[in-house]
Amino acid sequence: MTVIVFGSATADVIFRLPRLPRPGETVMGEAGVPLPGGKGLNQAIAAARDGAEVRFVGCVGQDAAGEMLRASLVDAGIDVASLRSTTEASGLAFVCVDAAGQNQIAVSAGANGSARAAQLQAIPHNATILMQMEVPHAQNALLIARGREAGARVVLNLAPAAALDRSVLGALDLLILNESEAAWLGRQLGREGDALALHEVLGIGVAVTMAERGAELATHAGVLRMPAFPVRVLDSTGAGDAWCGVMVAALDGGVPMDVAMRRANAAGGFACTRAGAAPSMPTTNEIAALLREVPQPPQR
Repeated sequence: MTVIVFGSATADVIFRLPRLPRPGETVMGEAGVPLPGGKGLNQAIAAARDGAEVRFVGCVGQDAAGEMLRASLVDAGIDVASLRSTTEASGLAFVCVDAAGQNQIAVSAGANGSARAAQLQAIPHNATILMQMEVPHAQNALLIARGREAGARVVLNLAPAAALDRSVLGALDLLILNESEAAWLGRQLGREGDALALHEVLGIGVAVTMAERGAELATHAGVLRMPAFPVRVLDSTGAGDAWCGVMVAALDGGVPMDVAMRRANAAGGFACTRAGAAPSMPTTNEIAALLREVPQPPQR
């Protein structure tokens, strides 16, 4: 079993502010050193820390940030044979975090714009492929088609929300969105932005994460709702990525959907208790500790 993550890697500069700025406003705060981030890299590290065998497919620059990003993947035990270095600068994100842990993020794609599905030469039939939307969308579409043909499980986190052909979305096994992304997609499809409505129109599994209200999942088997874990939020950056990575790692390992979803909720909650994106991805032991601490049966 293998998790293949095709996605972005960025150097994250985190600004800690007393509050998030309004349009046209300057708010003084403190910035830390660049940390590894990017939705693809975060999700890959989350899956690897939860025990999955992970390959990462993407691009970084031939710069200090690229070296840092590559090293963070290697340190997590991730196969980087399909990680390519380009002459473009590595992706960069500026993350503003307020005293309540809420954030605003601006991203420059940089080398991520050169990521190509063809970097992955072969797809094992029992693999799970995980993608996001910080790489060229046409390349995601190509990899979705290849994954479907190879018999792999194909998962897309539609983040940030952007248009893909309905037939491309219909080829997925699982689509993961947060509430705002689900609302956006619902408007595009002329439906409500909840998991069940999106499942009904697309005919695929749809999961919607809802922060402190937990998550919901709609499949042909019905609708599953799972409450969030009560945690003290320090920084919500990366929480959704922790959810995606751990969800996919569990499914790739043959874990039942309800158990996988609860693990994902625990991972997302735990990530909120640490600063940064990739550094906040929890380990299997940390997830297990939170699961023991807060027993929560699924809510159907």
